Amino acid sequence: MNLTDRIVVVTGGAGGIGAALSRRFAAEGAAAVVIADLDADAARAVAESIGPVAHATGLDVTDEEQVRAIVDDTERRFGRIDLFCANAGVTTGGGVEVDDAGWDRAWRVNVLAHVYSARAVLPGMLSRGGGHLLHTCSAAGVLTAVGDAAYTATKHASVGFAEWLSITYRDRGIRVSALCPQGVDTPMLADGIREGHLGARVIEASGAVLTPDQVADAAIAGLAEERFLILPHPEVADYARRRAEDPDGWQAGLRKLVRRLTA
Repeated sequence: MNLTDRIVVVTGGAGGIGAALSRRFAAEGAAAVVIADLDADAARAVAESIGPVAHATGLDVTDEEQVRAIVDDTERRFGRIDLFCANAGVTTGGGVEVDDAGWDRAWRVNVLAHVYSARAVLPGMLSRGGGHLLHTCSAAGVLTAVGDAAYTATKHASVGFAEWLSITYRDRGIRVSALCPQGVDTPMLADGIREGHLGARVIEASGAVLTPDQVADAAIAGLAEERFLILPHPEVADYARRRAEDPDGWQAGLRKLVRRLTA
């Protein structure tokens, strides 16, 4: 996908990967970048730092009516949406003991928000015969987020949903990409490390932490090649192969790592 003169929407765009994507899309020549976030003030700050092509709005991605309203408003103002980035995500930092409210929030943000945006944006894209969906899914969606059961389950679901969309709509001109970074230097990771979440400690111990800008670089390259699976950490592909070839050995290795970190 060539981003020149494209109309783009980025959810969770007020910080981390979302803000980096928004900046990079503008730098690549996008005609408009709509930055949507639950924190509307932070979204406006990012938009102001980018310049006239950026437009900020508040958005709760778990509210389907709000998602549809953002899509409708963007299409009215700019005529179309070429690229929709469902980027917002949440972690829990816990296992089966996380309460139902925590599981529900993870499900609604990490999965249903992707469903809501697809429902809203696909009709216009299909009528025009083209469009691209970029879903931020995490390496947890192809591997496991040690220490975070809800994040693991919902990110697997988000990858599965993105794959379903790609299979179902690619022949009708819709491209779908699943962005699956591993460790990224974002407030989400910093909060997890500070609070002692096991998954965050595993990422920290790996030493393979990218900046949001590096993830944005990988996303741009993947979009240009119209790849389904975009892996900013290329080693994730090797991990996924090892996991598929020897699931028992893969799990044994992770259990060993967990024992070392929790000793």
